[in-house]
Amino acid sequence: MKPARSLVLSLVTALAATLGAAWVALPAFAAGGTASFVKTSDWGSGWEGKYTITNGGGSTINGWSLAFDLPAGTTLGSYWDALLTSAGQRHTFTNRSWNGSIAPGASVSFGFLATGSGSPTGCQLNGAACGGGTPPPTTPPPTTPPPTTPPPTTPPPTTPPPTTPPPTTPPPTGGLPKHLLTGYWHNFDNPAVELRLRDVPADYDLVAVAFAEATTTPGALTFGIDPGLSAALGGYTDADFTADVRTLHERGKRVILSVGGETGRVTVNDAASAAVFADTAAALIARYGFDGIDIDLENGLNPTYMAQGLRALRAKVGPNLIIAMAPQTIDMQNPAGGYFKLALDIKDILTVVNTQFYNSGAMLGCDQNAAYGQGTVNFIVALACIQLEAGLRPDQVGLGLPAGPGAAGGGIVAPSVVNAALDCLARGTNCGSFRPPRTYPGIRGAMTWSVNWDVSNGNGFARTVAPHLDTLP
Repeated sequence: MKPARSLVLSLVTALAATLGAAWVALPAFAAGGTASFVKTSDWGSGWEGKYTITNGGGSTINGWSLAFDLPAGTTLGSYWDALLTSAGQRHTFTNRSWNGSIAPGASVSFGFLATGSGSPTGCQLNGAACGGGTPPPTTPPPTTPPPTTPPPTTPPPTTPPPTTPPPTTPPPTGGLPKHLLTGYWHNFDNPAVELRLRDVPADYDLVAVAFAEATTTPGALTFGIDPGLSAALGGYTDADFTADVRTLHERGKRVILSVGGETGRVTVNDAASAAVFADTAAALIARYGFDGIDIDLENGLNPTYMAQGLRALRAKVGPNLIIAMAPQTIDMQNPAGGYFKLALDIKDILTVVNTQFYNSGAMLGCDQNAAYGQGTVNFIVALACIQLEAGLRPDQVGLGLPAGPGAAGGGIVAPSVVNAALDCLARGTNCGSFRPPRTYPGIRGAMTWSVNWDVSNGNGFARTVAPHLDTLP
């Protein structure tokens, strides 16, 4: 943003294979270890699952391996807090470096997404039934020859069994509309108009407060009303701000705390700092009434530990936590790196990625055939297409643009260009020379840096883009 922004523990594998009469030894039975499964959400065509492993014994479990089967037609998607190997429909999850040790009475959990309606069966924890019991024998049991007379068969019913319609309620949305306009609010004094939070125009659905700051403790966040802003507004306190958050809630709006900016130095590079990040973010959310968090780090991001921190935060706050991101354009070019990897790794809990399609220069789009210059419909559509074709859902992709003069060094466009890009992505109309391979009616919306610059420039961005979002499919 501009300005002021920008395992392995020993793996316990439950693999038993026959080679003639030789058997591979099974792993040690986790005495007292049990595992329970729950579908934490189900939207008909898919679901989110969670296994919780509990140590009910008297000694520590050091390393775990949990395996189960899924029926044909049900496939795994993304997963977290475990490592995965699969053989056909048999899937084996093993601990990560930070959650392999389970003390007596303690629990750990991991989760995953699945497509299809089936549920896990045949669950084994370290080679034993997930519900506990006696470990399996190390020699194969005797086999009984099949009967020579087949059992009687029952003819299938002539009436098919009833089907259950998929749920009509989608996963939690955090109270946001289908298509939304996001704007950043300045918690600092600069040449743009200073605003109290309650004075943010009603066109904005989601307000990102810029910014939370780092402390000397890695991962820790702090926030308070900037003294310069308070002075410019003739006195504006933390209490005033908190009351303004409540006012926006009464108007049906949502407010999130943005982390980073061009000069942000928040670092989450290990398990300890990830835990501190979650703890301090949760405390700020509780204190001020924020609805979520926005990751806007322009000076280094570790996707592994930031994902860990965000999942821990969601576990503390709840499933309605809004998680947004505002990466620079270059950060969303390669799905294997940085921001893009983070977005894909937390796709199951991610709300929206509002990429900054400005201050970028020319870049390749999803066709990889031409470099598109910033400030054009082609640039916005071709760069957004990369995210849409590489794994993010349309409802997780937003278009970030500056709100006119003063807001950015390059890539400023008329609000009508933002609307044209939205039309091209959602309907296949108003495109430039680049046309995406398909349409994305669920495209989430637009973001602007910033509310303050928009107000400074006559509110043209919000007044043009917000009503157009209401016309999208």
